[in-house]
Amino acid sequence: MLDSVLVWIEKNRRAWLDDLKQWLNIASVSAVSAHDNDTAAAAEWAMSYLRGVGLNVRRIATPRHPCVLATTPDDLCPPGAPTILFYGHYDVQPPEPLEKWISPPFTATVRDGKIYARGASDDKGQVFCHLAALMAWRQIAGEIPLRLMVLLEGEEEIGSINLADVIKDHVDELKTARVLIVSDSNQFAPGIPAITTGLRGLVYYQIELTAAAEDLHSGVYGGAVANPANVLTQMLGRLHDSQGRVAVDGFYDDVVLPEESIRRQWAELPFDENEFVRRLGVPQVSGEAGFSTLERRWCRPTLDINGLTSGYQGPGAKTVLPCSASAKVSMRLVPNQNPDRISTAFERCLAVLKPPGVRLTLTRLNATPAAVTQIDSPAITAAAAALEIGFGKSPVFMREGGSIPVVNWFKELLGIDSVLIGFGLPDDNLHAPNEKFDLNCLYSGIRTAAALYDRLGGI
Repeated sequence: MLDSVLVWIEKNRRAWLDDLKQWLNIASVSAVSAHDNDTAAAAEWAMSYLRGVGLNVRRIATPRHPCVLATTPDDLCPPGAPTILFYGHYDVQPPEPLEKWISPPFTATVRDGKIYARGASDDKGQVFCHLAALMAWRQIAGEIPLRLMVLLEGEEEIGSINLADVIKDHVDELKTARVLIVSDSNQFAPGIPAITTGLRGLVYYQIELTAAAEDLHSGVYGGAVANPANVLTQMLGRLHDSQGRVAVDGFYDDVVLPEESIRRQWAELPFDENEFVRRLGVPQVSGEAGFSTLERRWCRPTLDINGLTSGYQGPGAKTVLPCSASAKVSMRLVPNQNPDRISTAFERCLAVLKPPGVRLTLTRLNATPAAVTQIDSPAITAAAAALEIGFGKSPVFMREGGSIPVVNWFKELLGIDSVLIGFGLPDDNLHAPNEKFDLNCLYSGIRTAAALYDRLGGI
């Protein structure tokens, strides 16, 4: 039956593209209240499509944007079929700066074999691959080869602020799933499909130093009171050593390297460091000594300053001692690192580095552990087979340097592992102007999703 479904998918390329354009043209920017009606409309579009497949669909209200929960009715799946949960999001990032877009961000436009729009790859385009695959199965087979639950949220781009509560409220239903499927990641490179088997965690802090009650004249008071900007930059400069390692006591205590066999696999991947440097526009790679660029990105912890604010930054000169200085700092964690232990070590380190004359305030804004999936699980085996059917090539196994907090939530609240099977490309301009989704990736993604549900139906 799968062969017939795949043929039907190929015959309906135009229809898939037209449907995706409709969804992309809805400006579901979750962060901007002026787009609340658009975000609701994007949820309604997904609900209508899922109803067309034949699923039972519910709108779950939250204090901000709704979730969509769709389930397979008994008469639409084989008896005894396993239950699988698919998660995605229909909200998108703000499109600014608008002047950088070649075509309008909410008028989906095809150029050179790619579809350009905000959300094209993150995440509407990738979610749509699964929606279209479900429609194909229903049209050809009259049923879906497993019992599926689809959970879509409209707040991923603002931190999934209500998703954990939605999961808890529906935990008895959702925990019947054997595995979670997420398509919100990339292939390794064009023509090299991949399964992401690990994500780094995240600990995020805001640091604030204060001294005087207000800004002071640098000539009158300079040298007599502490300058928070000077102090903060000195403190931040001592958070790394000369080898690029994080100089926080205990930071590496729990770090465990991947198995040597995995590191050898990564070393054999066709990673072009010169092309990497060229694409990013940097003079050269940088980071912790003794590790490759891929290892630094995938399996080594980091500490980075994300923002610095202090003093006068307008045109011309204004001779002041700023009364305050602040920084935002992120730490990416690897498996086995505990976010709370890292937080304690980081706070202790800054307390030691802070000299007299300034007050220190630390605010932890995020704490998410790393996640890793075993590559020999039945679900990963099924995903690898599906990617080979969809893309015509066996996938590689990779990790991702970023974090997807919901993966940990599903693990903690439901006890299920995730399969991260992405169809995008590294240069899809996520969160940037001219976001795109290659049409070959779109159609290969639909074929892969169709094959994935066929293979997962047998686990």
